[in-house]
This record gives sequence, structure tokens and C-alpha cells, in this order.
Amino acid sequence: MKLKTQSFMLTGIHYKPQIKQKIAKQFNKIIAGSFAFIAILVLSSCTQPKPSSSLTTIFESGVLKVGSVYGRTTYYNGSTSPEGFEFELAQGFADFLGVKLEVYPYYSYRELLPQLDNNQIDLIAANITMTEQRKEKYRFGPAYQSVNFELVYKKGEVRPRDIKQLDGDLTIVANDLYREPLTNFVNEDEAKFWQETDEKDIEELLEMVSNDELDYTISDSNILSVARRRYPNLGIGFSVTDNLQIGWLLNKNTDDSLRAALIEYFGSIQSNGLLNALEDKYFGHVKSFDYVDTRAFIRAVDKTLPKFKPLFEAYAGDNDWRLLAAMSYQESHWNPRAKSPTGVRGMMMLTLGTAKDMKVTSRIDAEQSISGGARYYSSLLRRIPARIKSPDRLWMALAAYNVGLGHLEDARKITELQGYNPDLWVDVKKHLPLLRQKKYYKFTRYGYARGDEAVNYVANIRRYYDTLVWLEDQNELPIIEEENTDPDEALESDEDLAPTEAKDPD
Repeated sequence: MKLKTQSFMLTGIHYKPQIKQKIAKQFNKIIAGSFAFIAILVLSSCTQPKPSSSLTTIFESGVLKVGSVYGRTTYYNGSTSPEGFEFELAQGFADFLGVKLEVYPYYSYRELLPQLDNNQIDLIAANITMTEQRKEKYRFGPAYQSVNFELVYKKGEVRPRDIKQLDGDLTIVANDLYREPLTNFVNEDEAKFWQETDEKDIEELLEMVSNDELDYTISDSNILSVARRRYPNLGIGFSVTDNLQIGWLLNKNTDDSLRAALIEYFGSIQSNGLLNALEDKYFGHVKSFDYVDTRAFIRAVDKTLPKFKPLFEAYAGDNDWRLLAAMSYQESHWNPRAKSPTGVRGMMMLTLGTAKDMKVTSRIDAEQSISGGARYYSSLLRRIPARIKSPDRLWMALAAYNVGLGHLEDARKITELQGYNPDLWVDVKKHLPLLRQKKYYKFTRYGYARGDEAVNYVANIRRYYDTLVWLEDQNELPIIEEENTDPDEALESDEDLAPTEAKDPD
């Protein structure tokens, strides 16, 4: 079978590539830890299979070959480059070794296994759980995540609380990842009580449950968390498994040098915070779920967004219009006349001071508000330290839009003093809420702030943004309509635009 190969050297998480001398040193360091053990194995038995893949082979070829499956949490082709949690981890490992990454994406887990068995790839990175059955057939790298498998049904239907309460069709993806959790519920002489499909992936099955085309399916908790942002009526009946660890799959005969390198790599990205940052990028903002809010947002996308979409596109500048739209929904629910108790107003909820700085004469004019809000957000982005890479700088600029750049800098200083990385959003967001506590804010430059609200603010915008991206990818964004201005809602200007409101510290 001819392998499908795609080769890339890009990733959203930035690692410093090793120079050649460091690559050699890294190789020697990794080999040294396992050399004695490998020597004993070789001397003790000459009949053992030749190691199927090792660091020697990888370094000599200069290529790390990784198998994966297509999916939002594994590997997919983004608008400009490959994306996916597993892909970025694999790219990071290739950079760690100083070699080129080649990804072999397949449409099912079952297609991948023969490639690993025949030594056509070095490892599989595909959200694979460490079950006892798999441990007997393969080796695993170190665990780096945990998930459980959930029975998924449509909200509004009767919720099943165990297997015996299922009343309808249960269909799962036809591979061991989904089959093995169910085998614990049947004896060897009993017929299986579910159907399996090779024609659909898990995201399609979840969509079918949402659309009343299927009664039940089973999904791992990571995939379900992402899917519920698009299909908020998906409910969890019960957990089919306890928490299962996830790791990369290696050939049973692979020598210890490759696994030793994996242990060192995952240890390094756990200690420097990059693993947490990557988890936050793909899953951190979707773990919390609000059914009512998600349904309301999807309705607003259909009914309200078409009137303002041209303005978001026109004034986004170098930013993504969908992020600007998500910000506006969080601020005002796309209501040009929105007003908060503190006096901020309009589509982008501008203070009088910010509106004056951005030359906005009427905050309730949707076009002026969107233009001013977009320019203000861009100005914050420019003031975030250049060493902070995307997407972290995007989330920090969003937090600054909400709480002020000065308070953000206070939180970053607290983050650093606490021994965390002030350039990673996943660390900063843990410390922003400390600005409410006197023992912390009394030592800061700008004092008290509702930092916890800024954390929720960013998380909500990220969820709205993800939903807009997905809807556009599926060509499901509504058609743009012409906006009809009601003469009874003639735009008025903000009287004076005097700095009567306190401007967020910057």
C-alpha cells in the first residue's frame, strides 16, 4: 500500500530548533540512558527481532514519520497550515530532535496499525487510550492526557443513566478505540448491542445525534467538548469508562531509545509549560459548557450577524473578522445601543475616553463602534511584548481590552513572581483573579481589578470564535442581508465625549 505523506515544519507552538552540535549531544544523552539495557537485551538473546525503529534510524534519515488520523483534535488542514493538537505535539518532538516531520494522515485508526506493524512509520499520534488490550500488542510513550468515553444522546430525549436504559440505536465508529469500552458490558457468548460504521467519523455521528438521525453514540470527552460548541443539544447520558490515559503508540519491537527520547521530550514541555499552553489552545476554553448561551449565540448568528458581518470584515484590518465579531457579541450581543451600568456603550462597549482616542463621535453608531473597537484592539496587540507569540498574544490583548493593559501587566508580574511563565496565557489566566485579593494587588502599580472577569471574557470570545470558524468552514454562515435603518432610531452622538469615565489603565 502506498503511503500518503505530507511534510511540514510549522506549528502554532514555537520551539527553538537544535543546532547540529546540540543534536549530536541530545542524541548521545538520550542513548546513554538506555544503552546498558539495550546491550543486555542484545547479549541475552540473538533471536529477538531487530528493533523496528530507533533514534539511530531517525537521525540517519533526518525524518520522523508519524501516523495520525484526520480530526479536529488530531490532524487537519487549516486555512494556511496543518493544525491539530496531536500534529503540534508531533512537530514539537521533531523540532526537539532536530529532524524533519512527515505526517501520514489516514481516515481511520484501523488503517494506521498495519503501517506501524510493518515499520513504515515510527509512531502513531492519534488520541489513543492506553487499554490493557493495546498494551499487550504495542508499546506506549509516556501518558500526556486523560479522557473518558461518554454515552451521548440528544437533550430533550429521555436521558439513559446506564447501558440497560438504552432505548434506540447505538452506533459507534468501527475501530477498537470505540469498541473496547463496550466489550466490558457483554459476555463472550452474548451478541453485541450496538452497530458499527466505517463510513462516518465521530464528528459525523455526533452531528447525527444532534439532528435526530441517531439515538446514541460514544465519544471521548475531548472530542465531545469541542463538538458541543457546535451542537449544544448533545447531552451526556453516562460515562462508559473511567479516566483513561493517552499516549503515542509504538511498535512492540521498537528499542528503548525512541521511548527514552519521548520521555525526555514530554518531560521538557511539561516543565516549561508548553504542554499546558497547547492543551489550553485546543481544549482549555471548551471544557466549561453553557447550553443556554450556546443556543442563544447560534440563533444570533442566524438572525443578527448578517446585518453587521460586512462591517466586521471591512474594519478587521490585519485581524480575523470572526474574532472581532466574537468580541462584539461578548460585549453587546451585537446590539448597537447596548449600555452597561458603568456607562460603556455600543457594539464594542467603548468608554468615553477610548472613543475619544479612537475619534469615535457616536458610540451607538455600529460602524463607528466596530471601527473604533477594532483599532483599539490592534493598538493593544502592538503593545503586547513582541516575544509573546500567537495565539497567546491574541488572548492577552483580549484580556487587556476588558481589564486594561496596566492590570494585565500587573498580572504578568505576579505570574512571574509565582514562578510561572508570564508570556503564556495559560499561566497568566491563573493569576489574573489574584488582582481581586488585597495581599496581591496592594503591591501592584494599578491596584485592584476584576481579573476573574477578564479570564471568563477571553474564554467566551474564544468559544464564539471557534463556532464562527466552524460554521464558515461548513458554509453554514447565513447570507448577508442589507441593513435597513429605522428612521425612528436615528443615530445620535455622544454628548461631549468628555473624559468623565475612568479610562482603563494602559
